[in-house]
Amino acid sequence: MKTIIEPFRMKSVEPLTLTTESEREIYLKEANYNLFALKSDHVLIDLLTDSGTSAMSTKQWAGIQLGDESYAGSPSYYRFEKAVKELAPFKHIIPTHQGRAAEKILFSILENKNKVIPNNTHFDTTRANIESCQIEALDLVRKEGLDPELIHPFKGNIDLDKLRNLLETRGDDVPLVMLTITNNSGGGQPVSMANIRATKALCDEFGKLLFLDACRFAENAYFIKLREQGYADKMPKEIVQEIFSYADGMTMSAKKDALVNMGGWLAMNDDDLAMKARNVLILTEGFPTYGGLSGRDLDAIAVGLEEIVDEDYLSYRLASTAYLGNALDKLGIPIMKPVGGHAVYIDARRMLPHLAPLEYPGQALAIEMYRLGGIRACEIGTVMFGRQADGSEQAAAMDLVRLAIPRRVYTQSHMDYCIECLAELNSNKDKLKAIKITWEPSMLRHFTAHFSLIE
Repeated sequence: MKTIIEPFRMKSVEPLTLTTESEREIYLKEANYNLFALKSDHVLIDLLTDSGTSAMSTKQWAGIQLGDESYAGSPSYYRFEKAVKELAPFKHIIPTHQGRAAEKILFSILENKNKVIPNNTHFDTTRANIESCQIEALDLVRKEGLDPELIHPFKGNIDLDKLRNLLETRGDDVPLVMLTITNNSGGGQPVSMANIRATKALCDEFGKLLFLDACRFAENAYFIKLREQGYADKMPKEIVQEIFSYADGMTMSAKKDALVNMGGWLAMNDDDLAMKARNVLILTEGFPTYGGLSGRDLDAIAVGLEEIVDEDYLSYRLASTAYLGNALDKLGIPIMKPVGGHAVYIDARRMLPHLAPLEYPGQALAIEMYRLGGIRACEIGTVMFGRQADGSEQAAAMDLVRLAIPRRVYTQSHMDYCIECLAELNSNKDKLKAIKITWEPSMLRHFTAHFSLIE
C-alpha cells in the first residue's frame, strides 16, 4: 500500500476550542502580539513547538505506574540509565529536568575566559546558556544550510574547513565542539554520518571533546537511513548507536525524541567533568539518581526511548511532516527544502518581500496565521537571533516561521486545515503589516517581548 497511516490508534482525546477571528484579534492585543503569551486554550492548532507536546503511549502510561519516588537509588533511575545506554553508551548519565538544564550545567563547568564553542547552529537556549557564561557561541553550518531553496540531503552539516581553521587559529579557546542533530535553527535539517565522523576525527586531531545536542537524534538517524549510502539496510537503532559512538558526550531534551512531556539528561565519558557536573546538579536540580525528575518521569523516558527507534513510527513521522511541507510548496509558499523531520519552516523573508528583516516578517506571518486560523507557530529569525551580544541588532541569516508538529497528536485533517488557512493567507500576503518591538528583555527576547503593528 502507498498510504502511510499512523502506526497507532487513539484511546483518549482532548477537545479543541473554536474561536472567531474577532476573538483572536482581542487575544493578540492582550498578548502584545507575542504568541508565547497566548493562553493555550485560545489556540486551535498549536505548532509553537514539538517540545514536551507529544502524546504518550499506553506503555509509557503503564511505565508511570512503576515509578519509584525514592530520593536516592530508585529503580526508575536504573531503568532510565539502561535505556539511555542501550542507544548512547556513555559512562556517565546525569538526569536533568529538561535539556536547557543539561546545557546550563555543562557550560557552567567549563573554563570560560575568552572561550568559543562552535556548532553547526546553536539553538536559542543553547546560545543563551553559552553567552550567559561569557563564552562565544559560533555557528559554522555549511553554506548549503543557509539557502532555503537548495535541495541538499544534509543541510545541517557543519563546515569542516571552517572548523579546522578555528581549531588551528584558536584551538586553545575551544573547550569542546558541538553538533545539533537535527539542526533546528537551520530548518530541522539532518547531519550526515560522514559529517559526524569527520567532525570527531577533527576533534581527536586537536584534542577536543565532541558533544551532540541530540534532541532529535532518531529523526536524524532515519534521514541517514533514507539518504546516505550504506545505511539503507540498517535499522534505526543501529544508526543511532553509531552516531553516539563518535561522541564524547551529549545534551538531551527528552521532550523531543524521547516522547515525554518533561525530562532530559547530560551524558559524558570524562570522569572529572562528570564529577563537576554532578556537584552542580545537586545544587540546582537534585540528587544524581533523579536530577529534578520524578521516578515516573524516568520510567516514561525509558519506554519512550524504545518506541522512538521503531521504523514504522519514524517512517510515519517524516512522511506526515513532508505531507504538510509538500502541500505548502505546491501552493507557492516558500519553505525550507527539503522538508525537515519535526517541522515545516516557511521562508517568511521570501514570502513577504515587502517587509524588511528588521520589520520582522516572520513575526508578522506568525501573527496572521493565528489571527486568520487560530494556528500558533514560532518565529525563528531576526526576532529570535537579531539582538547581538553587544546590544546591537542585525538581520538574522534567515527569517523563518517554524510549524513544529507535536508527535502522535494531530491527524491529517488537522494538517489539511492548516494548508487551507495558509492558502488563504498567501492570497492576501501583501497586506501584512510591519512589526515593531515596543519592549524586550535583555536575553531570549522572543519569549516575552511586546510587539505592535506598524500602521
